[in-house]
Amino acid sequence: MSQNGNADDFSLSRVPADRRESMFSIMLVRIGALTCISQFLIGAALGYGMTLWDAFWATMFGSVILQVVSALLGIAGAREGMSTSLLARWSGFGQYGSSIIGLIFAISLTGWFGVQNSVFAEGIDGVTGGKLGFVFASIITGVGTTLLVYFGFKWISWTAKITVPLFLIVMGIGIYQVLKNHSIAQLATMAPPGPLMTIGAATTMVAGGFIVGCVTTPDMTRFAKSGRDVVWITLVGTFLGEFGVNLIAVLMAHAVGSADIMSIVMQLTGLLGGAIVAFATLKINDMNLYSSSLGITNFLSTIFKINMNRGVLTLILGGLGTVLSIVGILDKFTAFLIILGVAIPPIAGIMAIDYYLLKRFRQELDTSRALGTLPEYCEKFNPVAIFSWLIGFAAGLFITWGVQALTSIIVSSVVYYVGMKLLAPKKVLDLTKG
Repeated sequence: MSQNGNADDFSLSRVPADRRESMFSIMLVRIGALTCISQFLIGAALGYGMTLWDAFWATMFGSVILQVVSALLGIAGAREGMSTSLLARWSGFGQYGSSIIGLIFAISLTGWFGVQNSVFAEGIDGVTGGKLGFVFASIITGVGTTLLVYFGFKWISWTAKITVPLFLIVMGIGIYQVLKNHSIAQLATMAPPGPLMTIGAATTMVAGGFIVGCVTTPDMTRFAKSGRDVVWITLVGTFLGEFGVNLIAVLMAHAVGSADIMSIVMQLTGLLGGAIVAFATLKINDMNLYSSSLGITNFLSTIFKINMNRGVLTLILGGLGTVLSIVGILDKFTAFLIILGVAIPPIAGIMAIDYYLLKRFRQELDTSRALGTLPEYCEKFNPVAIFSWLIGFAAGLFITWGVQALTSIIVSSVVYYVGMKLLAPKKVLDLTKG
């Protein structure tokens, strides 16, 4: 299939103007990525260990971090029509550095695809009373999600149009059931039912829970028609996904006295509500697989000079993630995935500094964008970016106070900016063109 075919979805080229999507379509995908079991789980955990007011502030602080990262990278993605891993070639990391990023995205997000597929399968199997069996349920959910992602962003958008309203209806039913037996004033002022959680730890949980999705924001906003659309997409998505889901989950956790998400949903909304919430996992898992396929496409193109079709890679990665979820390897893989989650935020800081402040490739990007092509020249490798990334990664990993994701972004940004200013970036560029 050609590079511009539906299944390939412009994985190694700019998205042309005539293939851009409406703001509403992309916004639903964004909301869908945040209105899911994993986000509800964060809210329930906050409610189990915090008052409603403390949970509000933790969500506020964490959401600001997510909003800024998403908007900066998302606007760049919309402007250039490029995915995160492709944009990284001209935003600090160079050709080979961006391929490393693509590989990290592929490993991390394929792993999370398997984890989420296990959650999806367990939910479906539980709703059927165990009649399907976990293995068969995993195959059904894994194959279904993989085929959906194979056909590209447009199909993902249509899925969001179905699942987002259903999820919101379940949330409405749940809050109605809560308010039948409790007053908001009672729930808002009551002490948390579980061990107390600090605002710092809760903010880290909120920000860390979607930071990988923020860094890969260009994967969806490259289809946006303007930077203004991106601002609304991230603002509304964050408002509904973070504040809406989190605070509703806090109230539900207070009412039920538990952090067990499926127990809360089943108790308040019944069998159908549980099925819909389980099915809602599809909305975030399809983007996990989609971003993974884009990252590995860039990696193969750069390292092995193989322009492999994104749709074919989707089938391979989806099959791998499904198999891993079935055999249970991912239960032991989660710790590694969490480490990768700390490794990814510094990428956002470096890309934003290079694209918006240093603007080293802005002229090449502007010229090629007018022609609808990629820039003719690109750095092969930028050692300053890799060094800054490793320092930011280490800072996020070992500095445990505060918000670790924010720490890693700030440290990597400062180190990269100072490093590039000291090492004469233009000379580095001249030596690494190819």
